[in-house]
Amino acid sequence: MGSDTEVTPRVVVGVDGSGASEEALRWAAQHAQLTGAVVEAVCAWDTPSEIGWAGPATEAGFDLERARLRFAEGIRAVFGEVKPAEVHEFLVRGDPSEVLVRASEGAELLVVGNRGRGGFARAMLGSVSQRCAQHAKCPVVVVRADAREAG
Repeated sequence: MGSDTEVTPRVVVGVDGSGASEEALRWAAQHAQLTGAVVEAVCAWDTPSEIGWAGPATEAGFDLERARLRFAEGIRAVFGEVKPAEVHEFLVRGDPSEVLVRASEGAELLVVGNRGRGGFARAMLGSVSQRCAQHAKCPVVVVRADAREAG
């Protein structure tokens, strides 16, 4: 038996509904199972009109609902209808790279996909993955969308 001060290791993973983030979540869950860690699946959302993106102003509720659906789809794509108990979901408002870097504090690992939903096909690493790799407060694992085919 361990002492009361023992803390369960945390593996933080960015989820945005992309194929790469699904592979990252799958990898993080397998790693957590091997190491006894918990997985913190983090989906960041923001209202595009509030941060200067082109287009008409939209309601924050609409963007939140869209993010919530995308998050649920990403979780379901990996685990089906039965999510493991050690996987905890966090839907957080803010810039994805800033949200993930903040979440990485005190974590054992930060796991991200190599490209997110907005990634260019020719880019090896998306901007969020790159910023996380440069600024995270823990080691970062970058998982490719085609990781299983490459294995």
